[in-house]
Amino acid sequence: MSETLDPRDEPVAEQPQGGQVAQTSVEEEFAALDVDAPLVGIVMGSKSDMPVMEKAARELDERGILNEIRVMSAHRDPDTVADYAKNARMRGLRVIIAGAGLAAALPGVVAAHTDLPVIGVPLTSATSVAGGLDALLAIAQMPPGVPVACVGVDNAKNAAVLAARILG
Repeated sequence: MSETLDPRDEPVAEQPQGGQVAQTSVEEEFAALDVDAPLVGIVMGSKSDMPVMEKAARELDERGILNEIRVMSAHRDPDTVADYAKNARMRGLRVIIAGAGLAAALPGVVAAHTDLPVIGVPLTSATSVAGGLDALLAIAQMPPGVPVACVGVDNAKNAAVLAARILG
C-alpha cells in the first residue's frame, strides 16, 4: 500500500484496487513492539510447589528467556486460571508450564482455555500416590483436543528445556 499526502500534508493510506483497506490485527501490532514481556508463564496450584517450579525459572533465566511465576489453583480459583490462560497470548506469552500434584487439574484447565503449548509438571507431595504417579497419569491422560505435554515427576527443569525448544 502506498502513501499520498492529503491537503493537510498528513500521510493517508491509499485504497488498493477494489476499494479494500488492509487491516492488521491487534496481535500483529503487539508483535511488532519491542517490549520486555515474558515468553513463558510458570504456574502452580500452591505456594508449596515453588521450590520445584523455581527450577524451571532458573533454567529459563540461564537461557535468557523472560518468564513469570504465578500461584493459582484450578480448584480454589478456577476463574483466575481461566482468565490467565485466555489472556496469555495477548500478553506475549508463547508457552505455559503448569505444575500440579495429586489430581493435577491445573495443566488441563490451562490447556482448555488457551491454544498455546502447555507443559505439565507432575508434582509429588506428602499425600501423593506412588511417588507422584497420580499426578503423572492425570496430566498425561488429557482428553482429545486438550493437549498437554508431560515431563517427569518433579522435573520442572526439563519443562523449561522443552519450552526453550518450542520457542526455537
